[in-house]
Amino acid sequence: MIDKNKKKTAAAPLKKSDKDTGSSGVQIAIMTARINEISEHIKANPKDNAGKRGLQRLVNTRKKLLAYLKRTDNAAYEDVIKKLNLRK
Repeated sequence: MIDKNKKKTAAAPLKKSDKDTGSSGVQIAIMTARINEISEHIKANPKDNAGKRGLQRLVNTRKKLLAYLKRTDNAAYEDVIKKLNLRK
């Protein structure tokens, strides 16, 4: 599980205010940090099938949130993609 400091640093560039914890951009940033952390774990432990399933679930949830953000607020979507370096 990702600790609070990593959560804060991952979400900081996308927060709209100091108390913003639930906006789509912040949720995507936190999920991206968790995905990176779990990916490293899977590389070290390739037989961890439960971890692989959890990783796939996180990736799919992030994908859905990105699709929602693109559909509702394209400017915010572009900002999230740029700040998190998700697509090239």
